[in-house]
Amino acid sequence: MSQTFRHPDILEIARKEGKVTVEDLAERFDVTVQTIRRDLTEMAHAGKLERVHGGAVLPSGVDNIRYEERRQLNMDAKDKVARACAAHIPNDASVFLNIGTSTEAVAQALRGHSNLMVMTNNINVANILSGNPDCEVIVTGGALRKSDGGLVGPLTMRSVETFKFDIAVIGCSALDAEGDILDFDMQEVGVSQTILRRARQSFLVADHSKFERSAPVAIGSLREIDMFFTDAYLPGDLAVQCREWGTDVVVVG
Repeated sequence: MSQTFRHPDILEIARKEGKVTVEDLAERFDVTVQTIRRDLTEMAHAGKLERVHGGAVLPSGVDNIRYEERRQLNMDAKDKVARACAAHIPNDASVFLNIGTSTEAVAQALRGHSNLMVMTNNINVANILSGNPDCEVIVTGGALRKSDGGLVGPLTMRSVETFKFDIAVIGCSALDAEGDILDFDMQEVGVSQTILRRARQSFLVADHSKFERSAPVAIGSLREIDMFFTDAYLPGDLAVQCREWGTDVVVVG
């Protein structure tokens, strides 16, 4: 069976089962795992699937990918973006890190910083930075979202409003061609908007896959961001728009 004929069948399996794995597809189509990996990569580039560890899932504009699968996506890119972001965060600063695997990567990159005060609504971030003896960690209140360790809701927003911090570092689920920063959960978006209002400087961390996705709720616009860290050049006229808005774009990789 040629590659052209495999792709619709792979999509149909993904629709029925929610996810496809490399090993299973190789067995079904009687081809090598390397062949299936190429198929999935090409389909991901075409926006038909999203690669996850060991396979792929259907892209969604309504539901986010499961947390553990998001954690495996584009790990090298997230690490590079996170290290670039951390390099722009000085010692002796107060920082807010919100929910997401990209901000967790930033937390990892901050483990060598000194005299930081880090506020977060992300239990995973708090656990990562608890290993830095030179970092004070403050966790907001709120309702715990067990799927990803995030704290959300009105109590979280009131907790954030108590502070005024030097730098906010946020992630997102998608970025559209107009520069809108998008996510899936309205409660999480409300917290992120509050975080941006309470920060003297705002950083966004997002790898290239966020340009290929859609999500239904707007956090805000890149025009409200001081520095955007990513691993690919911005599509279309968005780079020009960022220059006009005064948003610095740092492309790594």
